[in-house]
Amino acid sequence: MLRTPRLGTVGARRHRRTTALAGAVAVGAVCAVALANTPALAANPAAAKEPLPLERLFDNRAVSDDARPAAADFDGSGGSFSAQDLAAAGWTPGRALDIDASHLTWPRPAPGRADNVRAAGQSVRLTGRGEALTFLVAGSTKGAAGNTVGGKGTVRYRDGSSGTYTLTAPDWRRGPLTTKAVGLAHRNTRDGQRTETTRLYTVTVPVARGREISSVVLPKDPGATTDLHVFSMALRAPTKEWTGSWAASTSGYAAVGPWTDRTLRLVVHSSAGGPVTRVRLENTFAQRPVRIGHATVALQDKGAGAAGRPVPLTFGGRDGAEIPAGAQRFSDPVRFTVPPDANLLVSIHLPGTVRAVPVHSYTSQVSYLSADGLGDRTGERGQGVFTEKLDSWPLLTGVDVGGGPGSLVTLGDSITDGEAATPGANGRWPDLLARRLRAQHTVPALGVLNHGISGNRVVSDRYPGDGTSTVKSGVSAGNRLERDVLAQTSARTVIVFEGVNDIRAGTKADAVIAALRSISARAHERGLRVAVATIAPCGGFYDCTPEADAQRTAINRHIRTAGIYDAVFDFDAAIRDPQHPERMLPGFDAGDHLHPNDAGMKAFSDSVDLRKLV
Repeated sequence: MLRTPRLGTVGARRHRRTTALAGAVAVGAVCAVALANTPALAANPAAAKEPLPLERLFDNRAVSDDARPAAADFDGSGGSFSAQDLAAAGWTPGRALDIDASHLTWPRPAPGRADNVRAAGQSVRLTGRGEALTFLVAGSTKGAAGNTVGGKGTVRYRDGSSGTYTLTAPDWRRGPLTTKAVGLAHRNTRDGQRTETTRLYTVTVPVARGREISSVVLPKDPGATTDLHVFSMALRAPTKEWTGSWAASTSGYAAVGPWTDRTLRLVVHSSAGGPVTRVRLENTFAQRPVRIGHATVALQDKGAGAAGRPVPLTFGGRDGAEIPAGAQRFSDPVRFTVPPDANLLVSIHLPGTVRAVPVHSYTSQVSYLSADGLGDRTGERGQGVFTEKLDSWPLLTGVDVGGGPGSLVTLGDSITDGEAATPGANGRWPDLLARRLRAQHTVPALGVLNHGISGNRVVSDRYPGDGTSTVKSGVSAGNRLERDVLAQTSARTVIVFEGVNDIRAGTKADAVIAALRSISARAHERGLRVAVATIAPCGGFYDCTPEADAQRTAINRHIRTAGIYDAVFDFDAAIRDPQHPERMLPGFDAGDHLHPNDAGMKAFSDSVDLRKLV
């Protein structure tokens, strides 16, 4: 019988009583953790006590029923979250929430009861080993919308050593929407309800991998009028038994249909192969839960047709699942062999009426959809019922295979997304890189996960982070780093290839360089190897002005000479015209002077020194 640890658990039953949460982090929200041994904790009345489970330390009431708003006081001035809004998002008391590869639990107390702790140096019982330590948090300021609050805490290890961490909590009323775990429509007050978006955040900090934790000391009280509230915390479990084979980033939240009782049949392409598989579905940026009736996986024959009978997937032993707003769900492992370099069909039945879904907007691949009212067609081998076509990937963000050496993540924009590669040919440069890795035996044949988003930027957000939008260019590389890189299955290395959209929009080199430094530092803190590719030329495109090229040149100079990255791949040199270095060679130009063609994709892949990936 195949045995795999449950997503996000510490790995043993004795640890399952620990509540958990992890999630997306804004640029700079995660600060360095001192992983070296340190002296014992200094005397602190709150921290010196015997560690207690987090729920035993709850001292603040954050949630009120709309009919009794005065029953809670989250911010010291009578403000609180709406229990009805939380329920509408699927965040009900005691609800398990999987976010960014961590198994989480929303606090169990009923509205009007203590459901969070105001950080003040308390010692929390949390034991086990993990890849990172995660918190569900929000900051508050008495009487007003405030700023981010934070402080330094301590992780104690079983061997007597300790390390520090910095935890920051964006404000529940003013914090960025692009990094929230969930957004709610109202703020309850003593005088009634106000229409105002309130936020909850998940923040992840590093820990010493492989070292057993005995307890965690929360940061000290941040101030007289501000509080850092902790609702839940946990260790993110390792995923060594899995390798990521395919992935895509959520680039936005799009209005659809509405769709009623339909089945999606999504076509995706594997990199690594394996005898066991699971898929990841995500309800990122959503405001309501989504119900999955059933799902299957199969090899593609032609179009929407399967090469064999689709294999059913289950979720916690059940055919379907409900995914709360902002959360994700992995299917149970199933014995289905995924060949490398193969097209798969992942079919998803949506039994209800769906008006909006999280999507990856550009696919260079045709997927399929049944008509309204046709019910569960996930088991269909033929393609007859899939009469509509899709040019996006809704809900599906990952396919993992059992075993293997781990994963390489490519973080990029439309060029990485494959916008000008031949549609349906799987000739994006990450696809070609995966083939190069499989064709050699010098380094491990890592799975390659493509997290390019068309239109994406390093510094600034394109998608606003809340509600439906026609803009589906994602949040910034820094703001999606946790979800799209650090929380990816068995991620070992990241290649960052972004910046051309920033300089085209007028962003200065210094800002892009600062963001690249931050991305590198955060990835290094979490044990990843960081490679950065130089920005390719785009002269001739309408807004690739001489000023933009000057910024590109400055960023590339930094990339080549900074000495802070584990590897540098010179994509600029691979395709530029030596006579006109602000332009790419005509033979690599797809025609718009911005996007390389298939030959340009191959030049990028060929310029990667495989030995520098590990």
